[in-house]
Amino acid sequence: MPKVSTRTYSRYSQEAIALLGNLIRTARKERRMTAQEVAERAGISRGLLQRIEKGDPKCELGATFEVATIVGVKLFDADATTLTRHIRHTEDKLALLPKSIRKRTKDVDDDF
Repeated sequence: MPKVSTRTYSRYSQEAIALLGNLIRTARKERRMTAQEVAERAGISRGLLQRIEKGDPKCELGATFEVATIVGVKLFDADATTLTRHIRHTEDKLALLPKSIRKRTKDVDDDF
């Protein structure tokens, strides 16, 4: 029988996911949108939306972000132009960093 690996998440990650789910659910209800309505707009099943709102960490990140956008939950505490500026800034920074990272090996000093 193959060994089944269970993914674990840090407490911080679990709480952040739960908070995002609660924010999404609260925003949806404040906007008086049904779960079915939001699910249809996001192109997902109602069950997936329920899992997102409950803070299931296995939900697709893209679907979660799309639902947050639909109900008006601001991500990264930034508007669209600020996000674009941050993306450009990080792309510029990435261009200056090495393409790949490798562990440094210890140089052996075998010159006696």
